[in-house]
Amino acid sequence: MADPRLSSSNHAPGFPPATRLEPGQLIPFDQPQQHMNHPPPPGMNPMMQMQQGPPPIPQLPPQMFTTAAQLLDLTDKKLMVVLRDGRKLIGVLRSWDQFGNLVMQDTVERLFVPKEFLYADIERGLFLVRGENVSLLGEIDLDKDDYIPPPYQLAPVEKVFALKKADDVENKKSEKLKQKRLAKEGFEGEHAGEAIL
Repeated sequence: MADPRLSSSNHAPGFPPATRLEPGQLIPFDQPQQHMNHPPPPGMNPMMQMQQGPPPIPQLPPQMFTTAAQLLDLTDKKLMVVLRDGRKLIGVLRSWDQFGNLVMQDTVERLFVPKEFLYADIERGLFLVRGENVSLLGEIDLDKDDYIPPPYQLAPVEKVFALKKADDVENKKSEKLKQKRLAKEGFEGEHAGEAIL
């Protein structure tokens, strides 16, 4: 006698009627399951795709690291480092640590006097730079290393040093005046509350 629960008139709306299975009989697997995101590749059993697991996690490129580990690509390369006080150092990066402290070899400090279009290089040799003092650093293209932009000319160190010192004194005065004007308007200066030596 047929089971009344399996009659075609007695099934839920929107679902196909139930099929009675004999012991050991398998349900035919005609189509991939609805919950699968992608159809299986040709010739691959859909059940095998479900057993493979999640896709591998993509690895980040080295440009994404913002820690000292990014310095690995710059080791043994010629760099220009700009410090917080405005000094510019050119040298070969030999070593670094997790705090961004740098050891540079064959270091040269380059002085610029923009008003006179002059520059000079001071030999510094082996140089240790504290990581927190680095504002900017970048690799120097060795093909353009000797190229000097047209307005700038190499000058004796003594002359450039004296001009730069006078320029720094003038900049300091204008900066003090600027801070006073800002203080009158209610703005705090960059070093307000700090003892500047």
